[in-house]
Formats: sequence, structure tokens, C-alpha cells
Amino acid sequence: MRAFRRTLAAACAAVFLHSVTASAQLRATVVVSGLTQPVAFVQDPGDSATRYVVEQRGTIRVVRNGAVQPAPFLDLTASIASGGERGLLGLAFAPDYATSGRFYVNFTNTAGDTVVARFQRSAASPLLADPASRFDLRWSTGERVIRQPFANHNGGNLAFGPDGYLYIGMGDGGSGDDPQNNAQNLASLLGKMLRIDVSVPDADPAGFRIPTDNPFRSGPAPEIWDIGLRNPWRWSFDDPTHGGTGALIIGDVGQDEWEEIDYEPRHSGGRNYGWRIREGAHPNVTSLPPAFLPLIDPIFEYSHPTGFSLTGGCVYRGSALPALYRGRYFFADFVTRKVWSIALTVNPSTGAATASDLRDHSEELGAPDVTSFGTDAAGELYVTSYAAGTILRITSTSEPVASGAILTVESPVGGSLVISPFLISGWALDTDATEGTGIDAIQAWAVPSSGGPARTVGAARLGILRDDVALTFGSQFSRAGFAFFASGLPPDRYTLVVAALLRGTGTWSVIRTVDVTVTASIGNEVHARSNACLPYRCKD
Repeated sequence: MRAFRRTLAAACAAVFLHSVTASAQLRATVVVSGLTQPVAFVQDPGDSATRYVVEQRGTIRVVRNGAVQPAPFLDLTASIASGGERGLLGLAFAPDYATSGRFYVNFTNTAGDTVVARFQRSAASPLLADPASRFDLRWSTGERVIRQPFANHNGGNLAFGPDGYLYIGMGDGGSGDDPQNNAQNLASLLGKMLRIDVSVPDADPAGFRIPTDNPFRSGPAPEIWDIGLRNPWRWSFDDPTHGGTGALIIGDVGQDEWEEIDYEPRHSGGRNYGWRIREGAHPNVTSLPPAFLPLIDPIFEYSHPTGFSLTGGCVYRGSALPALYRGRYFFADFVTRKVWSIALTVNPSTGAATASDLRDHSEELGAPDVTSFGTDAAGELYVTSYAAGTILRITSTSEPVASGAILTVESPVGGSLVISPFLISGWALDTDATEGTGIDAIQAWAVPSSGGPARTVGAARLGILRDDVALTFGSQFSRAGFAFFASGLPPDRYTLVVAALLRGTGTWSVIRTVDVTVTASIGNEVHARSNACLPYRCKD
């Protein structure tokens, strides 16, 4: 009977999932490239021109006025275990960051345990963190880590809610079917949404206090806000500063059959979302009773194989997209490279929401492998594309794209260490061209910082297929990609000068520069980590 109910429910979900196909009103525009395994995009709360990108390997990159800065904001590569579902996973700036300089990161340390650490902005530069300011929060367990029994289901997201408190999403500790029943254990911090007040003096020994209205304040783990979560990789608040409700919307990654989205009205903690008793709204492991009832149903779920790894998203509250998208919740599936949105109807009396009108945006957005969603200061929507190493802005097809000659260098990343020969790659085009890309050649020179003349290090013609570029600029520019190796450079610091030869003018009039350090060898700490697993979903 259980198998029949699941089959019937999957069939009903399939009808819903395929009932509406969105017309081509949206597109994804690359705004940042050259990143390595980006997993989060975070707006500076005090500076609308500055955003930050979390790279799973352990670095936070600064994007200011659309340009990736050469120096990382923070480099934790020596302090973390990265690969699979581990790494640097989350970043949150204190609401008063402009004055306090405080921010928080979530990462797995070299032992694989979760650390939530406070840092401060450098006094010398607003675009650099002070590594020496690190302070690891001390939990109710007495430890400054949250122990992880297995390598997967680390959660990783953290964010400040509309109430000013810091929320931290924790996975169930990993393996399959939560073998330690952590998500239903009120003495465990695993499988939970945590909520803490970090507005304490620097000298506070724990780095936080428990809010007075936390629902389990008198229990063994007073940090708990909600229970019954499997792996809440990405979740967000419906931003009230842009007209949102303040609700907490959780994307909880499923196991074998169901991915789920949970909707929690503002100030409605103390909920049990059901894992491992249920997966989505369906029975799973029922051998032990739940910690408490009721079990809260998701507002939306979808079955495998429609998708296998939910990336929770955001409610759109910007103004650049057509009005019909305002108030819709955008989310994705990492494995099947799907991007959807659903309408939310909120009951004004209870604050509860229902989902309807599912729309599939995958094709019009180019089917990116989305690890995270983010918003800028205006509430506009962005996604991180993991393998491509890019940040994409979701825009309207009626919004004009950039015009004229464009050159983007994706590799090497500014500030990186390289060994000669090394790859130079990216894409270029001239939107004024009547046919082809309008670019005849790409050439690179290297200027050594130690002095001496610039030297030519490589050149290429365009011709590599770039479906993402064609999606934004048109099929005429589908072969806008280039790649070649720079060679012959002895160890030194260099400024690479990459230029595009415009067919229309016959001049090298589009130039980009990238600072790199050529070294004889690179230590293991900066080698590419394994990409055998997704950042938040390995096989159980």
C-alpha cells in the first residue's frame, strides 16, 4: 500500500510539474566569471556596489562594481576540509556590518566538523577581512564545533532574519535515513534550524546568547528553532525591506524519492518538519516516534526523477522583472539543471502560504547547475553556476543586453598562482557585427612586476561553442569562446594583458588585465579539490 501511495503521489506531482511551461520572458546574463566552485552570492548590507562570492574550496571573493577583485576577502583554505559536501559553505554579514565590521562564516574544519566563526573587516581595507579576528562560537555542548558523524549533510547556510538574529541550517549528520535519529533528537544540534543572538561584546566567551523566545530555550540544546530537517542546504527569508512577509522558506534536500520546500510564517518557530519519520509528506522511517507533533507538511514537493537535489531559492521582490514575477519563489535542482518558480498565496490571518502555478524557466535560463540564489541591494535575483564558475543575473528579455565589443577572461582568476604553461580562456564578441562574432583574434601579453618588457605569451582565434553566450546575445555568437596556453614565463608576478582584435576596425581596442603569479610548483592546498560529489549531495 505504501508503494502504491507513493506511486500515485508521484504521478500527481508529475502532472503539476509539467502543467505549465513559462514563455520566454526571462534570461540569464553572466555578470561574473572566472570563479572556482561558487556556492553563495551575498550582498554587502552597507554598500550596494559590493557583493561577495563564497567558493567551496575556502575563499571568499569580492565583486565590486561588477569586477572580481584580485585579492580574496578571506582565505580559509588551510583551515577547512573541502570536497563533496564539505568546505566553506556559508557567509552572513551582521545587519550593522557597516559600523561593526562583523561577519560570520560556516565551514567544515580539517576534521570534518562544523565551525561557525565570527570575523571582522580589516581596519586597513574595507575589501579585506582580518584573519586574526577569527572567533569560533561555543555551543551549548561546550565545544566550539558541531560534531559531524559522517561526511555528508552538513547544511551550511546561515543568514540574519528580520528579527536580527542569526539562523544556521544544520543537516542531520549524514549517512542515509539519519541512522542516529539526530533530526528528531532535541538534545542534538543536527537536523535543525538554529537561532542565536550574536549582538554580544567581543569578550563574550560563547559569542552569542539565546533569544528569550527560542521555543526550546529550557532544553538541552537551546539554540534550536526548528527540528526534523534532513539537509537544508539553501533557505532564505522573504525580505520585508522589499515588501516581503518575513517568512522563512527552506529547501530541504531529499533522499531517495522526494525534494521539499517548507514555508514558515514569520515568528513561527518550534516546528517539526518530519525527517526522518517522513520524506516530504510521505512515510519514511517510522520505527521510532517523532519528538513531537504535528509534523508540518511542505508547501511544495517533487519526486525523483524530476529532480534529485533541491537548491532552495528566494522570493523575488525586485522591480526589473515583469510584475507577474514579484512575490514568486524561485528554486532549482542541481542535478537535473532545472530552474522553476511558484506563486505563493499567503493567508493574511495565519501567514501560512500555499503554492501554485509552477513555471519551468530552465530552457530560457540556459539550464545552469545552480548551487545557490542571491539578491542584490535592489532585490534583483542572481544564481551561482558551480561548474562554470559564474554568477548569472536573472533578467527580463525586454531589458537590453550590453552592446559593442565585449571581452571576458574566465581563466586564470585574478590573484591566482599558476605554473607555466597555463590556460587563458574566456569569450569575446562584438554586438555590432553583422555576421560571426566580429572578433578576429585574441592575443595575450605578460608584463613582469620585476621590470622588463612585455612579452607575447599566446594567441588564438574564436571558435569554442558557448551556448550560454548565445542564449544572451543570439545564435550568431555561439562560437565566441577561446582558449590557449600561455607559455615561456619564468617565476614572477605578472599582469596579463588580453586583447581582442575587432574585425570592424582592425584594432586591438578591447583589453582586459589579470594579475597572476607564476611559480615553479603549487602546494596541495591550492590544487583543485575533488568534484566527484555535489557540494551538498553525495551518495549516501
